Amino acid sequence: MPHSVSLINTIAAGLGLALVLGFLAARLRLPALVGYLLAGVIIGPFTPGFVADAGIAAQLAEIGVMLLMFGVGLHFSLDDLLAVRKIALPGALAQIAVATLLGGGLALWWGWSPGAALVFGLALSVASTVVLLRALESLGILDSFTGRIAVGWLVVEDLAMVLVLVLLPPLAGALGGQSAQAGPGDPLWQTLGLTLLQVGGFVALMLVVGRRVFPWILWQVARTGSRELFTLCVVAAAVSIAFASAALFGVSFALGAFFAGMVMRESQFAHRAAQESLPLRDAFAVLFFVSVGMLFDPSVLIERPLQVLAVVLVIVLGKSLAACALVLVFRYPLGTALTVSASLAQIGEFSFILAGLGVSLGLLPVEGQSLVLAGALISIATNPLWFSLIVPMQKWLHAHSSFARGLESRDDPLAELPMTTEAKYLSRQVVLVGYGRVGRRIAAELDAHDIPYVVAEQNRELVERLREAGTPAVWGDAADPAVLIQAHIARARVLVVATPDAMNVRQMMETARTLNPTIQTVIRSHNEQEARLLTQETSATVFLGEQELAQAMARDVVQRAVSMAVPA
Repeated sequence: MPHSVSLINTIAAGLGLALVLGFLAARLRLPALVGYLLAGVIIGPFTPGFVADAGIAAQLAEIGVMLLMFGVGLHFSLDDLLAVRKIALPGALAQIAVATLLGGGLALWWGWSPGAALVFGLALSVASTVVLLRALESLGILDSFTGRIAVGWLVVEDLAMVLVLVLLPPLAGALGGQSAQAGPGDPLWQTLGLTLLQVGGFVALMLVVGRRVFPWILWQVARTGSRELFTLCVVAAAVSIAFASAALFGVSFALGAFFAGMVMRESQFAHRAAQESLPLRDAFAVLFFVSVGMLFDPSVLIERPLQVLAVVLVIVLGKSLAACALVLVFRYPLGTALTVSASLAQIGEFSFILAGLGVSLGLLPVEGQSLVLAGALISIATNPLWFSLIVPMQKWLHAHSSFARGLESRDDPLAELPMTTEAKYLSRQVVLVGYGRVGRRIAAELDAHDIPYVVAEQNRELVERLREAGTPAVWGDAADPAVLIQAHIARARVLVVATPDAMNVRQMMETARTLNPTIQTVIRSHNEQEARLLTQETSATVFLGEQELAQAMARDVVQRAVSMAVPA
């Protein structure tokens, strides 16, 4: 076969086998990511048969990393992170520290160097954003408050790993590896200072100049009306910024692509940019995972089964239990703690990138990379199982553990209205469930008409801010009867469910109607079938987003058409 077609061979074999194995994984109710990794194992050098070109696969993987990180940056919302910062920031950092200590301790016990132990522990500490988002979407809880906590937690982990990727090359020499940036005789502080200066310069340039220039360029291209030019502009910006950041500032492709996504988010076309670039990002992401699978030596499962088991236990039990404990310490419910724990019981793309960097810098042994890959394969494959066990485990703990029951019933000043609450908020008031984008606007209208209301919200930080502003608010899940009772639902006029989580609406309706048979109910819905079922089952007034938008636009169009009509 001519060498000139090795690129075609690699892409055809990688994508074709990934399709077959990804489909089989999906039919087995496993993440398709497992199939992609196995496809790489099959065409890799450690298994018999066809072997893809490792050099070309590595370059395709670099493009995959760029587009993956571009997608992360494009969806990175500082507002969403700030909404859960009090739990996501300290929780994620503490969990990274615990997992790094566990993984590093294992590596030191096996006789590895401190540098190898540090890289290995960090690689086991960060979960896959791709796996998490798809799991939360399949469960329908991505937009719930628990989902936002899990996503915010992962965003903090991703940001921490971006910082690690920046600092590891200049620190490699001090850790016993080969520094990628230090010259002979250069002191560590000088190398580290130069690295931070370069990164700082790049970040400043992107935030000051990039946030203005690239959205403007995107607008100019969008004005042409050419869809292919728009897609080309988005992809070219992602790859070009990533390459330029490495060539001019010495930062990684990953960091450059991440900030490319961040500055693109400032554009009004951010959603369209995400949609247009999604197919290409998905294709190269598949090639990235295939190329990672090519690095995996399956013999590690036979030669080092106990080490693989220890790695899986650190990922699935060690850091998950640490996360669960941290969420409970912040006084969140047991269900939230279990969901966050299940979300973190796997590792993925950042672990692969970090392990590959560790090997290239001479810090991590090749067997360490294989152990990381083995842990990723097993943890990703078993992740759906942990999500399916959340509800049964919660019920079992409630039935058999007085400690678990105590966690749910522990006193919390935010879980009930203060004794000083004015009487107008305790009778004939509106109970508003959810204070997000929709709930906030409803509250503003109620304030404008001087209508008293009480907010029921799962975000503790938001409840604290509302109370500081003088707004009566109760913390907790409104599906729990105790929360609506504390909001004085028995004497309320109207119950408004403005939260995007429609899974527990029926429980809220049942509690409200039981305690207050004459209460009026207003519900927010997301699709026509859900709205129709809620109307039939609850007799509530249901507002469908698309329908209300269409009606508002139609009224405006009719009004304009009538006003412009020429009398006969």
